[in-house]
Amino acid sequence: MAGAVDWSFAEWVAIRAAGREPFAQSYHYDSLQPDFDRLTAIAEELVEAETGLRSLAGPARARVTDRAGWIRANLSSFQRLLRPLLEKFDDRVSGSLAAPITTRLAGAELGMVLGWMSGRVLGQYDLLVIEEENPLDQDLVYYVGPNVLALEKQFAFPPEQFRLWLALHEVTHRAQFTGVPWLREHFIGLVHDTLGAVDPDPKRLIDGVNRMAESIRSGQNPLADGGIVNLVAGPEQRAILDQVSGMMSLLEGHGDVTMDRAGKGLVPSAARFSKVLSQRRESAKGLSRLVQQLIGLEAKLSQYAQGEAFIAAVERSGGQTLLNRAWEQPGNLPSVLEIREPHRWIERMGAALPAAG
Repeated sequence: MAGAVDWSFAEWVAIRAAGREPFAQSYHYDSLQPDFDRLTAIAEELVEAETGLRSLAGPARARVTDRAGWIRANLSSFQRLLRPLLEKFDDRVSGSLAAPITTRLAGAELGMVLGWMSGRVLGQYDLLVIEEENPLDQDLVYYVGPNVLALEKQFAFPPEQFRLWLALHEVTHRAQFTGVPWLREHFIGLVHDTLGAVDPDPKRLIDGVNRMAESIRSGQNPLADGGIVNLVAGPEQRAILDQVSGMMSLLEGHGDVTMDRAGKGLVPSAARFSKVLSQRRESAKGLSRLVQQLIGLEAKLSQYAQGEAFIAAVERSGGQTLLNRAWEQPGNLPSVLEIREPHRWIERMGAALPAAG
């Protein structure tokens, strides 16, 4: 046990919440690592040719894992990412008589979320690199093998195409964070700024609950704009969260556009893959839907569409040259308002919208 979260208990809960993995024992499982080693390398070449973003961190490395392995990797990343926030709570929690209960409760909550997500995630790029801490286990492109096999079987996906399609998406995100020299540190800095502004006063949580109630009474979904984190954020945090949302919408939209263009002619089933996964997310009901909203996943999904629309508007106005201005410096990243109203960013970059008609 360490600080405000019992990480060992979080792992225990998450692995049990992840459920059975019947395809982990499939004879097809052994084909995944060599396939993703090969297809990740191919995807990297295709993405570089499409975007011009060349990784400054060397070739991408694929790692096929089961749900438990994905859970452990994310717990390790969370410990690094949440350190500024947890340090605020450590003294308060450790000095409390209820510490054994509160730390386990925090671990259980985190474990339940990760366990639920581990049954649905297909791939993920681990961008939270800290070189001095196990560098060989960082900067990896993860693929959750049993989940990939389950979808391939359920929907009769052609494995070669589906695996390349997944690789293109994850490698695009790696190209963004390792091909734009300042982007990784800028992103982590924004997250740390957000966490550093957290007030551990329980009154903040009560205020967030009150805002949730007001939204419900007015007929709005209080979780629609980023989950529970956005509800408990203060004005300073919301300003930072808006920067994060704008940046992530750009990255997610750019990721989807790039994977479609880079895989053109090589992944004939791409439209079907996208449709099936979109329907799979939209069909979530009950507890699954609530979890998606609580952790902000539904807000993340909207970032794909908004980001793609932003990129389309920018390219209509100034082509790839104008879009590339976003990668020049942090100040050129679009805000969440500019993502929704692209003409604001285009005008800020010194370009004009094309004449109507």
